[in-house]
Amino acid sequence: MNRRQGLTVLGAACLSLGVGAAWASEEAPEAFVKRITNDTLETIKSDKALRNGDIAKIMQLVDDKLMPHVNFRRMTSLATGPAWRKATPEQQGRLQTEFKTLLVRTYAGALSQVSDQVVVVKPLRAGQEDKNLVVNTEVRGKGDPIQLDYRLEKTPGQGAGWMIFDLNVLGVWLIENYRTQFTKEINAGGIDALIASLVARNKTNAKAS
Repeated sequence: MNRRQGLTVLGAACLSLGVGAAWASEEAPEAFVKRITNDTLETIKSDKALRNGDIAKIMQLVDDKLMPHVNFRRMTSLATGPAWRKATPEQQGRLQTEFKTLLVRTYAGALSQVSDQVVVVKPLRAGQEDKNLVVNTEVRGKGDPIQLDYRLEKTPGQGAGWMIFDLNVLGVWLIENYRTQFTKEINAGGIDALIASLVARNKTNAKAS
């Protein structure tokens, strides 16, 4: 587990934000993040197995508490790039499944290392009508503050709300980072090669945990 992976999930687990007045009539982006992350953090604090790093339980926690608030189809399509549009529905489904498994296991490993760090939000530069925005934050603890940003989208229609579709840790956006990796696999052997690579990585990670 490297530092960037740990900080990615630390931000998702420990964020403590305020509600912007301009968003008072609906859930503010800050309130959205606060709600899901505080719920996750309180669950960790109250469960000894989670605090002790039980990876299986932490994976379930991530899947239950965080993943429902991620637009995973959009995240996967952006990470895959132009090849996504050429993939069959079956290939798209397999990509989403394997990419989600990869991220959930990565997040679970990082959550097992959460300690007393906190994340502080910077002033939000967005209007009430904005449907896509970035919430900038800082991770504060031992050492220098670390940049951690969330890219959110407003979902339309009934049940409308905010969804996460990208994260920026230490100046690197998650989607951009994975797109570079995925493009190499696709150029070498197509979508099926990328799927096979993700399957292999997930099997290796499962054995290591």
